[in-house]
Amino acid sequence: MKYIKLLFLLAVFPLFAQQGGMWIPSLLEGMNEKEMKELGMQMSAKDIYDVNNSSLKDAVPHFNGGCTSEVISPKGLLLTNHHCGYSMIQSHSTLENDYLTDGFWAKDLNEELPNPGTSVTFIVKIADVTKQVLEGTHHLNTESEIQQKIQTNISQLVNNYPKEDWQENRVKTFYEGNQYMLFVVETFKDIRLVGAPPSSIGKFGSDTDNWVWPRHTGDFSLFRIYADKNNRPAEYAADNVPYTPKHYLPISLDGIAEDDFTLVFGFPGRTQEYLPAVAVEQIVNELNPAKIAIRDAALKVQDEFMRNDQQIKIQYASKYARIANYWKKWIGENQGLTKSNAIAVKKAHEQVFQEWIKKAGKDEMYGHLIPDFEKYYDEIGPYALSRDYFYEIVNRNVELLKIGYQLVQLELVLNSKGEQAFMARKGNLINRLAATYKDYNKNVDENVFKALIDIYANDAPKNFLPNSLKNIDPSALTTKVYLTSALTSYDSLKTLLEGNPEEVIGKLQNDPGYSLVYDIAKTYHMQVEPVYNQLNLEIQALQRTYMKALLELSPQDARIFPDANSTLRVTYGTVKGYSPKDAVYYEPVTYLEGVIEKYVPNDYEFDVPEKLLELYNKKDYGAYSENGKLPVCFIGTNHTTGGNSGSPAIDSNGNLIGLNFDRVWEGTMSDIYYDPAICRNIMVDIRYVLFIIDKYAEADNLIAEMTLVHPKKNKNKKRSRKRN
Repeated sequence: MKYIKLLFLLAVFPLFAQQGGMWIPSLLEGMNEKEMKELGMQMSAKDIYDVNNSSLKDAVPHFNGGCTSEVISPKGLLLTNHHCGYSMIQSHSTLENDYLTDGFWAKDLNEELPNPGTSVTFIVKIADVTKQVLEGTHHLNTESEIQQKIQTNISQLVNNYPKEDWQENRVKTFYEGNQYMLFVVETFKDIRLVGAPPSSIGKFGSDTDNWVWPRHTGDFSLFRIYADKNNRPAEYAADNVPYTPKHYLPISLDGIAEDDFTLVFGFPGRTQEYLPAVAVEQIVNELNPAKIAIRDAALKVQDEFMRNDQQIKIQYASKYARIANYWKKWIGENQGLTKSNAIAVKKAHEQVFQEWIKKAGKDEMYGHLIPDFEKYYDEIGPYALSRDYFYEIVNRNVELLKIGYQLVQLELVLNSKGEQAFMARKGNLINRLAATYKDYNKNVDENVFKALIDIYANDAPKNFLPNSLKNIDPSALTTKVYLTSALTSYDSLKTLLEGNPEEVIGKLQNDPGYSLVYDIAKTYHMQVEPVYNQLNLEIQALQRTYMKALLELSPQDARIFPDANSTLRVTYGTVKGYSPKDAVYYEPVTYLEGVIEKYVPNDYEFDVPEKLLELYNKKDYGAYSENGKLPVCFIGTNHTTGGNSGSPAIDSNGNLIGLNFDRVWEGTMSDIYYDPAICRNIMVDIRYVLFIIDKYAEADNLIAEMTLVHPKKNKNKKRSRKRN
């Protein structure tokens, strides 16, 4: 029965064939271009990616290493999500000038705010270097030898591939190591904050609405790229000038309709579409539930403090959002994988895969793959779970432990590289931790510690539990650490780190906070990490061979795209509603009326600014309404993930129509298993963005920079002339 179900799935899949995939923009000519044109695209593949002429790629830089952005004016004006710029907005916020609450709008260049450490990276060129990277690896016997040779080849390519002095070469792996691409990039480091709506618009719905449709969030912020007088990347300087882009996106005022073509361009972070069924089973049943429970406990503590103290709310706003984001994503992912029966479908596909192997006479080469996956995932299970407990509790969600772990690494530097390296690292660490302690509250962290250390002691695999967490009283341990450890304040930490290496290490080893972290880290690094890394290396080698087999044995018309890896990708589809469950259908567009329906005065998630209420009551929407209503968000079938935040949604002619910022909860499993029936990406309508800039903020100076177009109206005019 399962086999018949899979055959049915494969038979109907071509109906959705144009509705998934994350494609390399330099390789669109052929199948992808044909599919895009069938969906309604009017551009060519070269309009999207061209080395010798300006193209869409030149308007879409990587934003600060984790999001995407787009250039929307000839003066380097940059659009991205509010949540992508959140930490920058927060860094400029104080109780007196609370830009998170009130918003920020620069009315001229002199008012724009610099953001040290923020950068955007443009792709200049993409080249396939698979042959060069794999040269000399085929005769090697072990995986470690192969990887070492690959890294040597990559280093040579990075150093020798032609580029300009201000550019950089980067090599990334695709198809699990079966393909390698080189990216020539240039990175701009003078990025200034230009505009941001208040959080009641840019974060409307906050954590309750995160990953949810219908959505009513104006998730955008504005920055500007500055360059030197030669229009090249430069560190911040007062005499830098706005960057002149090779290409910027015109903005369509004509809006969208269901079934309109949509192209999302960006830097998706990580997907695992080709995991075997046994790996997905482990994620659903073991790894995700553990991480969800840890973050759930941390969020409950932080939320209570943030609701009762405005200063804490400012300090923890960005941290809370970061923790909540994947907590909710993992919940939706598990639900989606269960509902879509992904594990069973993958198992059925693996049965078909085994038939392909037999038919091709490749038993010796590939017949071992599925049994070996089952063997190694069974072995790695407790180590992977222990690893997640360590990283989630020590390295992410308890700030004292995270700081302590950085100090443990400092001690390791002394042991491995000597006193000079120790002193240099110590100075850098002290400077870096100043920002950490600026947004640190001892009471909040103490309560998070108490909740999570209890989880660690009781729920982590007992075989790998450090002595310091065996048979503990969580309350007593918490009180001891937070009463006596120097890690609870910046001043006491700096005192702790005063002196020569021997003096510093002596003081660290007597600190109860440091001693606890040291014991936890030592246990992890000695008992868990080495075995996990070795087993994971074996799994990676299997995955590479599995991917090679899929590429080799799949039907010729199979749409096998590489997993996301934070490189520039194109995903295309259409504006489309969906049915998440029986008798329920979601329309693809939301309107300002939905904001008012959700409005709760003074609620930190659903409050609405007074001026927005006034504009709504007057129906003062300017040129941005549609049939008397103001569009806010829309959804499409574009296959997106983390990293696509801030990605431009582009129409069939290359104009900006929206800004990607999320996915629907029912489809968050698309990182592992894409289901075209329910996987949808969420975009803020560009008309809502323009409305907020124009009518709400009255930032006419910004609107004047942009190129606003009417592609649908112009198209209709041309048709009318032809009929006449």
